[in-house]
Amino acid sequence: MLIVKKFGGTSVANPERVMNVARRCIEDYNKGNDVVVVLSAMDQTTDELIDLAHQVNKKPPKRELDMLMTTGEQVSVAMMAMAMDALGVRAVSLNAFQVRMITTSSYGNARLKRIEKERIRHELDDRKIVIVTGFQGVNKYDDITTLGRGGSDTTAVAIAAALHADACEIYTDVDGVYTADPRICPGARKMKEITYDEMLDLASLGAGVLHNRSVEMAKKYGVTLVVRSSLNNSEGTVLKEETNVERMLISGVALDKSADRISIIGLKNEPGVAFRVFDVLAKANINIDVILQSIGRDGTKDISFTCPDGDADDAIKALEANQGRLHFKSLDINRDVAKLSIVGAGMMTNPGVAAKMFEALYNEDININMISTSEIRVTVLIDEKDGTRAVNAVHDAFGLSE
Repeated sequence: MLIVKKFGGTSVANPERVMNVARRCIEDYNKGNDVVVVLSAMDQTTDELIDLAHQVNKKPPKRELDMLMTTGEQVSVAMMAMAMDALGVRAVSLNAFQVRMITTSSYGNARLKRIEKERIRHELDDRKIVIVTGFQGVNKYDDITTLGRGGSDTTAVAIAAALHADACEIYTDVDGVYTADPRICPGARKMKEITYDEMLDLASLGAGVLHNRSVEMAKKYGVTLVVRSSLNNSEGTVLKEETNVERMLISGVALDKSADRISIIGLKNEPGVAFRVFDVLAKANINIDVILQSIGRDGTKDISFTCPDGDADDAIKALEANQGRLHFKSLDINRDVAKLSIVGAGMMTNPGVAAKMFEALYNEDININMISTSEIRVTVLIDEKDGTRAVNAVHDAFGLSE
């Protein structure tokens, strides 16, 4: 069997945990399996590097920031190879340039295009454990790029897909996917199984267990994922196309505090305005989520949307640069908002789900600013200060607690 194992930053936070991960990987290797290990930077390393960058430049160039941040993963993989050598097992550490993980040139949020698997195959054939840097790639200019926070998950799934691996295991500091973040919702329950679609929505809406693009890629290439703890031997949560467990009304509640709301005030109420606004934002590579357009009056209308807080300043800059094309009166930004979402395939056949969510928020005197829906999710924008209370209220309302 070929097994791809990905370990997050907390799993390799210190030398003791590095040795623990090394032993777990060697267990599978000693059973005769080929093992590829994908690692994140050691816990807090990426944040420390970003802070270091901002000490010398408050707005560092994205290319140089990628060059700096990827050093964290290189430390992790080299340490892991050393640990395995100390335990008597041959291993080799490889970075994105050595493997040739080719990406787009969108620094800070690049997308994987292909993985040249020959080097990994060669090392596996030589009976080595292959340890690969997550989170990073190389563009057509041979510049180092990063895949966005949490991108090591995507690296692991991409390698599993390219090598046709028999298993892809994502190890974190929690022992599976929960119905809500157990750190803020004490009653959260671990799920045995979840569908790709449900996990994709949860991941994109703030559930920090998996990078959303990793789920998207797993679904596309049919990679079965297992989310497990690196600190114990619990079975974890399996992601797949269809689940066998009884369908709950909703599967989970997600909270995303990393969103900002931008409102464009006083746009002309005429055809093509929305296109021009979002064309400007698309060309600036701004990811847009919840969108609300007001009813036109007095020949004008307003458009509000949410975007990741890291993109808000770039969004404002792009809109202001195109004021002559868009003809708006003013811009308003609110950085103290959070997105609260419920996700579940059971919504498709059960009316009244949104009303139940809204009732739970009303009972807690929590105001809703914006609403967005799909077949399997409902997302509302609320004040950030109400986030934890809202998660618990909605989670309890749907009977998700253990």
